[in-house]
Amino acid sequence: MPGFVGAVKINTLSGGSVFNIGDTYRVAPSSASKSFAGAGSFNTGDHIHTETNQNQTQTYDSDVFDQNI
Repeated sequence: MPGFVGAVKINTLSGGSVFNIGDTYRVAPSSASKSFAGAGSFNTGDHIHTETNQNQTQTYDSDVFDQNI
């Protein structure tokens, strides 16, 4: 059943999000991403000390598609 919608304010929409107003049969957002990080990465907290001497992060990926959407 249709309805009336007043003013709408959208602050942000990310890459895999969906914004819909009205009747909908199916909503199926999808996204894929890949991250590379070396030693000492993704640390959170206060006063973190890491020693990573002669570190290498290998980013070569032999296959073409990782997550087929």
